[in-house]
Amino acid sequence: MFKKMLKNEKGLTLIELLAVIVILGIIAAIAIPSIGGIIQKSREDAVKADAVQVLNAAKIYMSSNTVDESKVATIQGSDLTEYVDIEPGKFTITNVKYDKGVYTLNGSGKAGAVTIEFKDATLAGIKESKDKPVSNKITIEK
Repeated sequence: MFKKMLKNEKGLTLIELLAVIVILGIIAAIAIPSIGGIIQKSREDAVKADAVQVLNAAKIYMSSNTVDESKVATIQGSDLTEYVDIEPGKFTITNVKYDKGVYTLNGSGKAGAVTIEFKDATLAGIKESKDKPVSNKITIEK
């Protein structure tokens, strides 16, 4: 008779169901903040990629407009709009300076709630930056 009852038993008990729900809750509590951090880091990396694109656009501008490369030059952000493909409102180009073969960027970009400012940032400085946001602001300098 006992064997007959065990064969007819189907489904989960309430305790088994609660254990599964608790385990899923613990996994979600660990995973959700991690995923949020990954998303924010990718937004910051996208802004840095835009900055690299601006510096490359400045190089194209210099060669296309026959600017004398032996002198110091300042390229305004409005001059670079036809050379870059950046979503409007996400990145602001103040200017790019050229001095002795080095291009430096001044501008800022929005990465979610974080603003990344570029102050005389070089290509190497942008690629090496691993700053953590301080009060929703990252500054990348030389």
